[in-house]
Amino acid sequence: MQKVWRKSTIQCIFGHNKMNTEIRRGGFMISSQHIEIIIISTILGTLARFITLKEDYRQYPSFPNGYLIHLLTGFVAAALGAVAIPAIMTKNFVAVTFLALAIQQFRDVRKMERDSLKDLENTEYTFRGNAYIDGIAKTFEARNYFALIVSFTSALSIQLSGQEKTWISITVGAATGMITLYLLKRFSKGKTVGDIADVKEGKIEVKDTELFVDGIFVTNILGTENAQKLFNEEGIAVVIYPREDHFRITLDNYGQRQAVIFEATRALGVKRYHFTRKEYQQGRVVIALIPITKDINKLIETVKNTPLLENVKKSHSVMNSNMIGRK
Repeated sequence: MQKVWRKSTIQCIFGHNKMNTEIRRGGFMISSQHIEIIIISTILGTLARFITLKEDYRQYPSFPNGYLIHLLTGFVAAALGAVAIPAIMTKNFVAVTFLALAIQQFRDVRKMERDSLKDLENTEYTFRGNAYIDGIAKTFEARNYFALIVSFTSALSIQLSGQEKTWISITVGAATGMITLYLLKRFSKGKTVGDIADVKEGKIEVKDTELFVDGIFVTNILGTENAQKLFNEEGIAVVIYPREDHFRITLDNYGQRQAVIFEATRALGVKRYHFTRKEYQQGRVVIALIPITKDINKLIETVKNTPLLENVKKSHSVMNSNMIGRK
């Protein structure tokens, strides 16, 4: 009896490598190489999400709570992408089905962003508009896919390279991940107002109760002397000139003009009035306001950097991506 027990113990101790191999084949355990792939790819995918989560002139998302939320969802996306390759290699195909669940979760991220921005509409100087909110929500959903795709391609490249040295695996995975991220950013990079139009400072004229910018009628509600004085002394305005006639289809869209006036008021603040008006003959668009910070150069730059909304891109030249560097 004692000899049998000793024999079983020796087999358990010295036969653990064979046991682990069998367990791995059954999908209950993965090798140290696969763990290395998962860790490296998850880090690279999360880093990709961090790179795309930049705080720009639109000041969204808020710092630091918005960063924390989106970095965590990016980490989850990266982990799911990293696990896919080891799961396939160990024939654990059930784990791959979690990718479908991840897509549903990322759609919930879009819904969360949309609801959050709509709740803030009444607290801003002017409304973003539903079209702009929808575009922002889709952007944040897509950036989670960035993390997933980068981690997946990194894991795939490490697996295909078959390198046993960790530093070589990290180099191969990082190179593949960064190339993938660059291509994704080029492909998904949207265009701005400055890509299809010229933005110039407008000359403000107040005639009785009427406001004109470069001879374009804007409004007739300046009925008080204080309003007329404010616009003469502190008002600033820009005029948007479409570079081609068909670009008017985009600039004349109400949602696009709403996005432009929102970014203008968000960047400079509003002391009293803000107006937008389109001119029908040449397709010019006027933005006029009395800002808290009077900086015409900042206003011009803000208007130029306002993104073109996806739902108003009716021209093929506007819809072309920047995949190979087209302007």
